[in-house]
Parts: sequence; structure tokens; C-alpha cells
Amino acid sequence: MPHSAPGQNSPAPTSSTHAHTIENHWAAVALIAASTFIVVAAEMMPVGLLTPIGADLVESEGTIGLSLAITGLVAAATAPFVPIVTRRFDRRSTLIVLMLVVAAANALTALAPSFAVLAGARVLLGVSMGGVWALAASLAPKLVGSRSVGLATTIIFSGIAVASVLGVPAGTYIGAAAGWSVAFWTLSCAATLIAFAMFAVLPVMPADQALSLGSLVVAFRNPGVRVGIAITALIVTAHFAAYTYVRPGLEFFAGLHPAQIGTMLLIYGVLGVVGNFIAGPSATKSPKTVVVILSAGVAITLALFPISATTLITAALLMAAWGLFYGGVSVSTQTWIAQAAPVHREAAAALWVAVFNASIALGAFAGGRIHDHSGSETVFWIAAGIATLAMLLATFRNPVVAKHELTT
Repeated sequence: MPHSAPGQNSPAPTSSTHAHTIENHWAAVALIAASTFIVVAAEMMPVGLLTPIGADLVESEGTIGLSLAITGLVAAATAPFVPIVTRRFDRRSTLIVLMLVVAAANALTALAPSFAVLAGARVLLGVSMGGVWALAASLAPKLVGSRSVGLATTIIFSGIAVASVLGVPAGTYIGAAAGWSVAFWTLSCAATLIAFAMFAVLPVMPADQALSLGSLVVAFRNPGVRVGIAITALIVTAHFAAYTYVRPGLEFFAGLHPAQIGTMLLIYGVLGVVGNFIAGPSATKSPKTVVVILSAGVAITLALFPISATTLITAALLMAAWGLFYGGVSVSTQTWIAQAAPVHREAAAALWVAVFNASIALGAFAGGRIHDHSGSETVFWIAAGIATLAMLLATFRNPVVAKHELTT
């Protein structure tokens, strides 16, 4: 599979030199994983702090909750264009600037005296988050050799998985101990430290030479990319339609108390990290097989919830299975996209990030409407049906398409 690596116009390095390059760049991979952790943690942070933020800004929890939708929708709208606008700059400099913007957005959030200022800060966070995520999704081949791309991509996406597990609980704890603004100041300081560490550690990473607005069109015309984007949209929409309302679902199906639901979410999150590391290397070899298995697993798990999640033990088992299957979705669908368009990796990754974030918003919105009108059972069954469509699409299509399809 073609890949863009530093110094790709130079003669091929010897095996010993290549190994040395890989060793030197693992620290850079870890830093990019840290950057994805920070942006996702910042995106989700208001979830655990809605009440104190609303009390200080004299707004309802529902109004403060809109800050998540603002960030996700802005990220979806801007992610395809950030790599293009910054195409004259190497990716090292671009990431450093974006992380400093993340730091500024979180600092502004901490200082916000009103919802209007908070919303402005979340717009700024959405722009920087979309940029960081879009670039991070395409950088593994620039940092490691082809044999290690799968592991490097898995590590980068582990930042997203770990943020889902630790980000909100950590912010909630900090908010309870020192105030909600301190949680955002912590994120601001962490983003600043990562930016300085990137300055010291990241190698120069030129942007894709062909990157332009037209490259987005070319990438989207690739049938493998379109299928990968469609699968991503279906499975992410299905997941967030159900996951956003998992608390009332667990209360209704199993009669769980808040403390027990917290444990369920922890089980889900830990297995999500495990799923990410299992799926990543396997998806590099066969993204189709992995995506089919994961989407089928999500569909079956969601379908079983209304009829089987009736006790603490069965609910825990289903949450564990859900986390294990969905935890590998980000890295496997991104691998599908990358293998479909290796020449336009950055453009395809940017489109994937846009669709991923838009699907989060769509899933949460649709799940809410269904829940309010038809209840938790219907939410999970409809979500299972949508995930089944993702499985069927992955079953009958491939990430790498025949050459004649690319010209039609």
C-alpha cells in the first residue's frame, strides 16, 4: 500500500536505518494520541459539568448541553477544509498551532461569564478539534514504516477511546473538588504542554502535495471512500442514538441506580479501549472483515438490550460487548478509508472526520426524538436496524475497488 513517509523522495533506507526512524517517531505517535485525547475530552467535558455551569451562567442544563452540539457541528463543517487551508504549512507546525487554539478555547470557556461567550469558545474548539482529528487520522504513514502503520494508527485513535473512558469522569471529579472552571483550565494547560512537546519531538511532515479543494471532490468520487463514509455514518448514528440515552434505558430495562449506571459506563469504556487495540492491527490486514464483525456485533448487542438487559449481570455483559465492538469502529473505518484512497489520504480522512462528527449530532438528535415519542425499547431496536444496514453494506462492498470503478 502506498504511503507518504518523511523523505519519500530519497533513496530507500536500509533496514537498520528504517528501524531507527521508526524508533525515533514513536514518541511523535504518542503525542498525537495525546492531542486526540485532549480534543475529545474537551468536547465531552460539559457532560459531567452541566449543573454547575448552568448554575453559574444562569442557564438551564438543556441550554448548556447545546455546547456539545455546537462543537460537534462546527468540527463536522470545518474538518474537510482545515487541511486544505493549511496545505502550505507542514503538519508539525499546523498541529502545534491547532493545539494552542485548543488551549485558548478551553481558557475562554473557563472564563466565560455568559452562554454567548461559552458558545463562542465552543465554536473555536470545534474548528481546532476538527483540524486536529482530521490531520491525526492521516499521519501514521508519515511517522512509521508501512509494517507499523496499523499499530501507530491504533495508538493515535486510542486517545479517543481513553478520553471517552477517563475524560468526563476526571472532569467531573475536578469540577466537584475545585470548580468547573478548573477542569477547563486543566485542559488548557495540558493542550499547551502538548504543543510545546510537539515543537520538540515531532519531525517535519510535509502536507500531501495534491491537497486542494478539488482533492476533496476526487476523494469523494472514489467508490471505496463513499462506501466507507456511508458505513461510518450508519454505525456512528446508530451508536449515538442509543448511547446518548443509555442511562434512561438501563433504568427502564434493569431498574439500575445511578451508581450502578456509572459502573456500567466504566465497563463499557474499558472494553472500548480493549476493542480499539484489538481491531486496529487486524483492520490493517482486512478492514472489510473487521468492519463487518464490529457492525454485526453492535447491531446484535443493541437488539438484545430491550429483551436481555433486565438484570445487573446481563446489563454488564451487554455493556462490555457494546464497548468491545464499538471501540474498534473509529480505527477500522478510518483504515477502510485510507486503503480506499492512499493517494488522497488527508482529503479522505478529513471527509471521514466530518461525517463522523455530523453522525454523532444526528444520532443524539434522532435518538432523543424517538425516545421522547416511543421510549427506550424503540430507540435500541431502531439503532440495531441502522447498525445492521452498516453490516450489510460492508459485507457486499470492499474498501479497494476495481480500477474501472474509479473512472466511472
